[in-house]
This record gives sequence, C-alpha cells and structure tokens, in this order.
Amino acid sequence: MPGMSAPTTAPEVEVSEAASGTARPRVLSGIQPTADSFHFGNYLGALRQWVDLQRDHQPFFFIADQHAITVEQDPRLLRERTLRAAAQLLAMGIDPDRSAIFVQSQIPEHSQLSWVLQCLTGFGEARRMTQFKDKSAKGGEGAASVGLFTYPILQAADILLYRPHYVPVGEDQRQHLELTRDLAQRFNHRFKKTFRLPEPYILKSTAKIGDLQNPTAKMSKSSSGVSGIIEMLDDPAMSAKKVRSAVTDSGSEIRFDPDDKPGVSNLLTIYSALTATSVTELEAEYAGRGYGDLKKELAECVVAFVTPFRERTLELLTDQTYLTEVLHQGAETAGAVARTTLRDVYQRVGFVASAGRA
Repeated sequence: MPGMSAPTTAPEVEVSEAASGTARPRVLSGIQPTADSFHFGNYLGALRQWVDLQRDHQPFFFIADQHAITVEQDPRLLRERTLRAAAQLLAMGIDPDRSAIFVQSQIPEHSQLSWVLQCLTGFGEARRMTQFKDKSAKGGEGAASVGLFTYPILQAADILLYRPHYVPVGEDQRQHLELTRDLAQRFNHRFKKTFRLPEPYILKSTAKIGDLQNPTAKMSKSSSGVSGIIEMLDDPAMSAKKVRSAVTDSGSEIRFDPDDKPGVSNLLTIYSALTATSVTELEAEYAGRGYGDLKKELAECVVAFVTPFRERTLELLTDQTYLTEVLHQGAETAGAVARTTLRDVYQRVGFVASAGRA
C-alpha cells in the first residue's frame, strides 16, 4: 500500500512497451466505495499521492465495488458511494485525460482472470492471508463469505490484468502483493511468460494518521469513532471542532515523540502533511507555546484545506452525466488493456477462443 526488497528485473512479457502505447511505466491502485467520504487517514496516507503519479506514470485507478461486497452492502448506498468516490478522485486532482478512472465491476475480465488464478492457488496458501484472518475473526470463519476468502486472489487479478510496472503499497498490502507476484510467476512458469512481476511503489513521506481520540490507533472508518476521524466531506466547522477536541498528552511541551506524546505527535503529523512544513520546523515554531495554540491553528489549516475539496466534490455530484462519462471513458481505456491480457491468458491455458475473442 514499505520494507520490501529492492526491485528485481521483471520477466519479458508478450506485450511490449511499444504495443502498450506509452513510454510511461504503468501503475495500478484502487479504493473501495464503502464510505460516504474519504478521510484524512486514507487521503493523507496515500490517496493524494496518486495525483503525483500522473506526471511520470500511466495510472489505472479503479473503484473496487466487487471487493466491497465481500461484506453486506446496501445496494443503493453502494451505487451512491461509487459515484462519490469518483467525484472525490476528480476533486483531489486526478485528471481523466491522464489517468483511467473506472469501476471494477464494469470490467468483467477482473472476475474472469480471478477464476483462472484461483485454480492456481492452494487452499492453504489462501487461508494464510492475514486480512481474511483479521476480518473473519469477529464472526468466525463459518460466517465469513467465500468472497472474503478469495479476496486476495481477485486483488491479484486486478493487478495482473493491467500488467503494471508498479503498485502503490502500504504495510497492510505487502502480503497480497507477494501473493500476486507468486501467482504471476506460477502462471509464467506453467504456461508461458505472460505477466510482468509488479514491483511495490513505496509512497514517499507517507503520513501515518492516528485517531484523534485514540492516537495510538490509526484513523480508520471501520474502527474510529465519529469524533476520532476527519471526513473530507464533513462540514469544515465540524472538522475544526474535532481537531480542537483531539486528545493530547501530559505536560505542555510540543514535541514529536510517538511513544511518550502520541496525541501531540499525531497533530504534528497532520499539520506537516497539510502544510508541507517539516515536523522539526513545527516544533521550533511552537517552542514555548501551548497545546491550545497548536490545535487552534491546525484547525484553521484543516478548514482551509477541506473547504475547496468539499465544494468541488459536491459540485461534481450535481453533474451525474459528467461523472458517468468519466467512468465510461476510463472503462474503455482499461477494458482495452484487460481484454488483451485475458485473451493471452485464455489462449495459454487452453480455452477455445470465441469469435469475439479471436
């Protein structure tokens, strides 16, 4: 989504760089539409760096609605949140003329490739995936869906389908990328070199944002309470209030020390991420000042940051036709690549080509 080994030379694949139509290295990432709003944890931690990837890469960014239904979803909300995710990607600076923005379920090749990869994956191998263990722990394996169990294999298909050079990764996704590379190598060895081995793209200066009320835990939609999470589409005044009410620490010194001062350290991390000011500079600026000053001025920064993002997102949501057109354009771009990959996979596995795939 760090600590991975240095990049190795990827195997030669049948589709050359010239055939791909671009000299820019391809990159692939996605986000689930399981919330009404992006929040500071996922936005400052990873999403905003997607914008920078557009300069030197050919990005494929998808909204992972198929992954979302591994747990129960309200169909109306899922459709609404898919469009809200698209609007927020555009509002944060993703350019549909440089990046393919698309919805996972609109590209059937994701599911089709997933089945082939499932047939190459050992049951024990799939069962060792930590996210399945974590997500099924509450209700037990018996209550978990088969979709949740095979989630990492669909994720591998999401990636390999586009034969990307890089995949932005965080610590919680390392194991899944390793499985993806293992499956790519297995397919290449058993059949023919088809898949590029995607390398981890380590996001630079990734901000690890903590819960405002429990700063030792990460800010997360699934585990943070309402007062612990800053939603990008909240009323800015509400976000400012949450910052002013954030948990701090004993003492009064403003310094970065995640062990002894997790609350203050979290606020400094957010401040630094919003203003591109180093934590060291912020420590110097607030030397001799109190927590109240830090919270008040950080709250002002938060308001200044989220207000234009919120306004642009809400504006885009009033134009459903435009959003649909952007997603259609992205699906056309992504679909062309996906069909080529799946055609190669089906041919090498031994499936008889239909007239439409010949």
